[in-house]
Amino acid sequence: MRMFLLLLPLVFLLSAVETQGISVVDLSALREIKNSLTDITSSSPNAFFTSWDFTAPDPCSSFAGITCSLFIPKRVTTLTLGTGLSDSPCLAGTLSPAISNLSELTQLVLFTGIVTGPIPDQIGTLKKLSVISLTNNRLTGSIPTSIFTLPNLHTLDLSHNQLTGTIPGSISELSSLKVVVLGSNKISGEIPILPTELLHLDLSNNELSGMLPRKIRMPLTLRYLSVSGNRLWGPLSVLESLSELVYLDLSMNRFSGTIPSSLFRSTLSSMYLQRNNLTGRVPQPPLSSPAATVYGPGSTVDLSHNSLTGELTNTLAGVETLFLNNNRFTGTVPKDYVESVYSGNTRTLYLQHNYIAEFPVKEGLPLPDSVALCLSYNCMVPPVPVGFMACPASAGGQISRPVNQCSAFNTSMA
Repeated sequence: MRMFLLLLPLVFLLSAVETQGISVVDLSALREIKNSLTDITSSSPNAFFTSWDFTAPDPCSSFAGITCSLFIPKRVTTLTLGTGLSDSPCLAGTLSPAISNLSELTQLVLFTGIVTGPIPDQIGTLKKLSVISLTNNRLTGSIPTSIFTLPNLHTLDLSHNQLTGTIPGSISELSSLKVVVLGSNKISGEIPILPTELLHLDLSNNELSGMLPRKIRMPLTLRYLSVSGNRLWGPLSVLESLSELVYLDLSMNRFSGTIPSSLFRSTLSSMYLQRNNLTGRVPQPPLSSPAATVYGPGSTVDLSHNSLTGELTNTLAGVETLFLNNNRFTGTVPKDYVESVYSGNTRTLYLQHNYIAEFPVKEGLPLPDSVALCLSYNCMVPPVPVGFMACPASAGGQISRPVNQCSAFNTSMA
């Protein structure tokens, strides 16, 4: 009788495995996860946890947000919390450390909600995790260092939370890590040495300081780099070797010095360097390629609100959206820019608040309706009807600069 009583718990466990197919360990973990979270409007027909009925014959086929392995007992391999749909109530509560009991988990996703509290350190025990995406919530505390011991981690997205602390230096040891998105938090300190095969890095809108990692420590594989809205400073020469970049956003920092000529290329079709302390000139285009055909549809370059000087070169002619305003450019706008504007290839050209002396318009030829061109507050009166009507409100109401300002920059004024 005593032996029979001891075997009863095991019989019940085996029975659960047989009837539900899922591992009892995983089923228990899912129960704890559900208990730590809630649909904000649980009565909604689109509430996420509506399908989480723990008496269901097969949770792997009926629970929203989970997928399981094929073999009995089935193990949870992906866990997606929330629907991500605009008409579905989001989740509130906290993340349960019981997630770490899902030892076969490869993907962990938390959709937009108001989930609070820290990221459980125990997540670092899930050695098969390749994707962690816990975005647009109110998670607090520092990023668990245990995450940076996960050997198979490919994507880490913790953006749009309230995380603090620094980026652990051990991030450099994750050879499988390709995508890191930590934007819109309160992360501070310097950018550590990064994984050598990283493709996508977004650290925007944090409290990072210091310089970019040295040239020899920047991943040469980077295609997307955004560190906008921080307190970073120093020269941009460390970027010269990043030939794979297609998107670069260093805006709203304290970077200084000249812009490396290697960044002015057609493959880097989105470049945002506005609101820094950059100086020097825009370089001449490569002799091997006509400037007007270098950049194509969808290209954007923003160099506004710096201290760039000299006459404009043909390098940026043909960029679809081009912001050169609030610098110290002088001279005559090259004809290639004018041709690109009138042809509609350049749809936005902001040149206001410079010291430009002439924009050679085509007499009697109207601008395309799709074009926004602003020439106000330069060393000329903008030709009518271009120039002033298309300017943003921030351009101010003064059409041209006072003559005494222009005389120091231009020998001839329109």
